[in-house]
Amino acid sequence: MGCSFSGLNALYDSTTGDVWINENRFKIIRQLGEGGFAFVYLVKEVINESSDGGVSKKFKDPSHISDDGTYAMKKVLIQNNEQLQFVKEEIRISSLFNHPNLLPLLDHAIISVKGTPEQNWTHEAYLLFPVHLDGTLLDNAKTMKLKKEFFSTSDVLQIFRQLCAGLEHMHSLETPYAHNDVKPGNVLLTHRKGKPPLAVLMDFGSARPARRQIRSRSEALQLQEWAAEHVSAPFRSPELWDCPSQADIDERTDVWSLGCTLYAIMYGVSPFEYALGESGGSLQLAVMNAQIKWPTTPKPSYPDALQQFVSWMLQPQATVRPRIHDIIIHVDKLVAKFSN
Repeated sequence: MGCSFSGLNALYDSTTGDVWINENRFKIIRQLGEGGFAFVYLVKEVINESSDGGVSKKFKDPSHISDDGTYAMKKVLIQNNEQLQFVKEEIRISSLFNHPNLLPLLDHAIISVKGTPEQNWTHEAYLLFPVHLDGTLLDNAKTMKLKKEFFSTSDVLQIFRQLCAGLEHMHSLETPYAHNDVKPGNVLLTHRKGKPPLAVLMDFGSARPARRQIRSRSEALQLQEWAAEHVSAPFRSPELWDCPSQADIDERTDVWSLGCTLYAIMYGVSPFEYALGESGGSLQLAVMNAQIKWPTTPKPSYPDALQQFVSWMLQPQATVRPRIHDIIIHVDKLVAKFSN
């Protein structure tokens, strides 16, 4: 999936509120969210006689075609060459994956724009995705907390199982990739009648080849610096907080984040945010010591087997932490035991 750079590839028509991504036209319906220099919109494809099948003819997987022509469009304002390379890398990495529990990039365009005194960005990127209007796991957790609601044991396991399936795809490539930012804010949920929610992992901006050999103090510090910028602190594994000068880093950094995320599906926060809320102190110290405290709600509480499962993934020593295949074997046993 190459990057497109011609100014004709993405054009904003301010008179109609339409955006062109390559040869396809979309009407902006409303803004869904924003963060940093990125804005996410709900858009609807405008089909006319000359559309030649529209954007869907580009999709690798027909299941990505929207029934009603609506999609999510992310617009990124790019201020310098470093940010441009970052977006191009995210596009390249997204194109490596094809799995129902990983959010696919359906189309994209990058255009150069002329700066003005009020506008200090040089390029704009337009990225098109399927839309999931039920929000992220984080959004759902906030709503549920207000209502004092919790996921059932069965739904906890079914959501988690889907995240494992998406990560297994990434970890099993010829060059294994780590997502590096598994957290509730990067999991999209879609509620389905009579079925567990659909869970889709998104945002591959931090994804990188998983295996790295660290052979010096400067390499260790470089990795820590990168992780501080790209991996959310409450879900960051101990080896990314304090990397030894001699270490083999692998995809089990994601397994730590996955353990934190399972805890968050159950209780609404990462285990280390919860521990700090209870007793204060340093987040890094709580992570390095793998201090896990268990909330007393919900009542009845989740089965002990689920808490033991979280603890198994949250082992500070990466070399004894399970791999994704082991986790899937175990979660399938739990699903069989606790499903409704």
